Amino acid sequence: MKVEINKVFPMDAPSSDAWTFLQDISGVAGCMPGAEITEQVDDSNYVGKVKVKVGPATMAFNGKILVQNIDADKCEMTMQGKGMDTKGSSSATMDLTAYVRETEGGKCEVVGEAVITVTGKMASMGGRMMNQVADQILNQFGANFVNNVLAMGEGAAAEEAAVKAAEIPKELNGLAFVWGLFIGMLKSLTGKKT
Repeated sequence: MKVEINKVFPMDAPSSDAWTFLQDISGVAGCMPGAEITEQVDDSNYVGKVKVKVGPATMAFNGKILVQNIDADKCEMTMQGKGMDTKGSSSATMDLTAYVRETEGGKCEVVGEAVITVTGKMASMGGRMMNQVADQILNQFGANFVNNVLAMGEGAAAEEAAVKAAEIPKELNGLAFVWGLFIGMLKSLTGKKT
């Protein structure tokens, strides 16, 4: 099953800060609750893991990240992540292109374009559910990414963002996503934008 997701994360920060942080693969991976880089093999290859908790059940995924291209002139990075759950029942691949673009008033936004392919038990959730799961995950990732970039600045807003960035949970909380999915499905049934 294949899902395509495009997201824009605006922030009140200079594009240079966002680009600097985007190149920090370990920092970016840490924006995903439950995700961490466990080894940097070389400049382009990383090994990591993700823990997902749904109620009392916990799933663990092991994976690899390949940084395919970094274009400093365009402030653009392309990478691919592959992972499999530790029981071998599901696997996922994500091809991601992310870039920083300036907006008015010295602000910027990070744009992410991802194609996610899943197989096994995860694929049995269906396309609509996978779209909503991916959307919820990327929304939480984006909020954490923005807080990390804002924390690079100065003043009270930077201090507040640093506190929020430090509070990223060590596990991806499935119950929060289930609630988000429920709200998303209600909105889709009533015709409101999610």
